[in-house]
Amino acid sequence: MTRRSTELGKETSTAAPLASAESHTHRAGAGAAAVARHRLSSGAERHDASLATSISSSVIEKCDSPDDTSSIEGSTQSLIEGESVSADDLQCVLKDIDEYEFVVGVAEDRNKRCRRTMEDTHAFIYNYEGITGHGFFAIFDGHAGKAAADWCGQHFHEVFGCILEEKSEQTGVDFQELVNEAFLEVDRQLAEALQQGRSSGCTAIMAYIRKEGNKRVLYTGNVGDARAVLSHKERAVRLSYDHKGSDHTEAQRILDVGGFVMNNRVNGVLAVTRALGDSSMKEFIIGAPYTTRTEIGADNPFLILACDGLWDVCSDQEAVDLVREVVCPTKASQLLLEHALQKFSTDNISVMVVRLSA
Repeated sequence: MTRRSTELGKETSTAAPLASAESHTHRAGAGAAAVARHRLSSGAERHDASLATSISSSVIEKCDSPDDTSSIEGSTQSLIEGESVSADDLQCVLKDIDEYEFVVGVAEDRNKRCRRTMEDTHAFIYNYEGITGHGFFAIFDGHAGKAAADWCGQHFHEVFGCILEEKSEQTGVDFQELVNEAFLEVDRQLAEALQQGRSSGCTAIMAYIRKEGNKRVLYTGNVGDARAVLSHKERAVRLSYDHKGSDHTEAQRILDVGGFVMNNRVNGVLAVTRALGDSSMKEFIIGAPYTTRTEIGADNPFLILACDGLWDVCSDQEAVDLVREVVCPTKASQLLLEHALQKFSTDNISVMVVRLSA
């Protein structure tokens, strides 16, 4: 495992034998907040004193992208110029942050110009583990069908929750390691669940916010090229790693286990080198995540989770710059989605914005 400790630009690195995951630790300030409000996949809202959940299913077709990009440009400009700083938005966000400690917005689109099916799913939960201020957030980007992403959207948070229940009260628990365990266990269970769909897989980005004493700490884990980007003093801080065949380290790992990379694809087939599922290629496509730990504070107003449908056409900093003045996370996520369509993204697009402070 490679473990790094980062304090806003200062980084130390300690090399250790290769393990199942990579991990980073960041310090991004002191004390902050986080939470959520959600849509169920049916469109109904669920309000529960202890738990609120949003889980989308790729079985349900989401709103189609406009055929005319001029309409995208118009709605994007409207968000930037007017609606982004409305008093109603601010009041709503402040109310929810005061009650839940974070607010979540999600936007997703099949991208009908390029894709016949929607293979992304997402899930987010506030008051996770029944604790106010704790939250779980994830996006799963499917390939070779939607089965793996759908399963993860329904079950990842359950698997992680069981691990937390079993081990979180232990002395000296390493929550980054628990994130790692969750990915590996999900990968194992997914292989059993999808015996008839062995080629299906998904990339994954998840984030977990918890209170640790008087600190608020954000943990992330990812496999593949879905990303988490944290805003820190208006600067984009990536909390994930793109596991691709084009990455030298990942390509070497594939070669070391007897595979090959052709045209930046594992064995000439898959562009990502780590994913959940893909049982038929599991010798090469592993489920071991890259993980981070970050203490978040007032300098961290929001977090962006998105699949490569956004990141293929938008840099981390561009994404932060686009939405830093958009207080409402739903409008922020929609703005990023429309930006990706305007830039002619060719993939399904899923964006989640977690507003941590107003």
